[in-house]
Amino acid sequence: MIDNNLDFEVALYPYELVTYGETGQVCQNWMQYRLIKGYLQEMREDQTLVVHSGHPLGLFPSHPQAPRVISTNALLVGMFDDPEHFNKAAALGVANYGQMTAGGWMYIGPQGIVHGTYLTLLNAGRKFLNNAADEDLSGQLFVTSGLGGMSGAQAKAVEIAGGVGVIAEVDKSRIETRLEQNWLSRVSADLEEIFSWVRKYRSQGKAVSIGYHGNVVDLLEYIVENQIEVDLLSDQTSCHEAYSGGYIPQGYSFAAARELLAENPDEFKQAVDKSLRRHFSLIQEITGQGTYFFDYGNSFMKAVYDAGVDEIALDPDNPDRGFIFPSYVEDIMGPICFDYGYGPFRWVCLSGDKSDLKKTDRAAQKCIDPERRAQDYDNFHWIKDAEANDLVVGSQARILYADGPGRIKIALKFNELIRNGEIGPVMLGRDHHDTGGTDSPFRETANIKDGSNIMGEMSIHCFAGNAARGMTLAVQSNGGGVGIGKCFNSGFGLVLDGSERVDNIIKSAVDWDVHGGVARRAWARNENAIKTMLEWQQTGKQGDEISRHITLPYLADDDLIEGLVADKLKQQNSGTEQ
Repeated sequence: MIDNNLDFEVALYPYELVTYGETGQVCQNWMQYRLIKGYLQEMREDQTLVVHSGHPLGLFPSHPQAPRVISTNALLVGMFDDPEHFNKAAALGVANYGQMTAGGWMYIGPQGIVHGTYLTLLNAGRKFLNNAADEDLSGQLFVTSGLGGMSGAQAKAVEIAGGVGVIAEVDKSRIETRLEQNWLSRVSADLEEIFSWVRKYRSQGKAVSIGYHGNVVDLLEYIVENQIEVDLLSDQTSCHEAYSGGYIPQGYSFAAARELLAENPDEFKQAVDKSLRRHFSLIQEITGQGTYFFDYGNSFMKAVYDAGVDEIALDPDNPDRGFIFPSYVEDIMGPICFDYGYGPFRWVCLSGDKSDLKKTDRAAQKCIDPERRAQDYDNFHWIKDAEANDLVVGSQARILYADGPGRIKIALKFNELIRNGEIGPVMLGRDHHDTGGTDSPFRETANIKDGSNIMGEMSIHCFAGNAARGMTLAVQSNGGGVGIGKCFNSGFGLVLDGSERVDNIIKSAVDWDVHGGVARRAWARNENAIKTMLEWQQTGKQGDEISRHITLPYLADDDLIEGLVADKLKQQNSGTEQ
């Protein structure tokens, strides 16, 4: 899994150990890499490797049911948990920015986010464009930016969703990579040519992804000047690293911006701020015409606020209260997926055999009842068409937004196939961007409204619970896709070997990994999460024995107190009149 993260087909800057997101590293340096590999080769089943921000502390005595690796990344103490102190710590070689699955050793290329992006687009169409449940985005235009490690999924996702996508990217090498991988259909630096294609494909109702080699601000200016109708609008520039090269300002080529950053960081910052302000003003103009814009959890709105645009915040003096545009989790993925326990479940066929992946696809499809929920209907068709959609980049891996019961059922089936000798071993995992894996007020926990969205306890408990229940790999990191100090995130890896021991871990640990997060969302009074946890609690009963018992809220009638007071006042006034 470590080497897959650094595969040249997968990694962004493999020589620098950067997997994705501009700075997300497997570890800090090649000496750490070699030490980690050495320890893994000599490890016994009664030992656990402990890794601190990429530094292998060593092998410690444990037991066969314990994790083989426990890893953490960039867990700075509170008062030092900010980019400035992190950069100093990283320069000293004591902190690693693991993003999510980079330092979590569970990256599967752009496929890792494509199912979530597809679901986001599909459900945005249903919710905001009045598309029916069985309709796709045919004839509808999605405009965004970014064709990098994670943002590269946007092109493939919009095509699978049946829409027309225009994606701006300043780095030509990333466009070429997506073309070579068949994750992008067309490319041009000529906006007039691009929108002639857009008109053609929209009128025909055909799907296409078009890469614009240029700056997203120039793209949006062209749209405004030519009054082009846009249905969905987003952004996936790496704004969590806006001043470190993640956002290229308008007026600069990719190379020129890199040169300016190296020679004059202050001038680069000024250029970024100016570009972000223009970027925001154009989004306002476009959304004023009826376009639905959503933040894709890349810290774009916070970056705009930091650039001096306080009007983007609901409270100009306090961005912690949120922003005028919703994040995709707040409006779409939170209530539709995370509150039910649906999230980015994934698996990797460790044999590297394509036939093993085909067998797991078929097995997973048989585990899904498309009539159960709309989410299961989408999942059924996703996995049915997965091979035809040519999603694999790097390892033979698959992404599927399954819920808790679904993940357990699929994992047990895979373990049975291994036990029967039908496939080789499989590594289970997920993106940290999941129902219970990440505390991030601007993204994963954006639809938690009881005030607890600023707390970081859910991901810590998820990490600790996974370690206690025997996951092969347990990881806890700081930062993720939104930046240092803005989130905590955890992940896991579980090697399926066909054993009964692993069956038991699946039933306990996978169940915990999902429902610990849904339980927290239920306590925050999220309606769909409450329903899910009531069902989960009921299905755990065995006769009179209760094996699942969680704290659920009793929802008060918000009008009850006001009604009682009004009645009392009415009685008093009535008595006075008499």
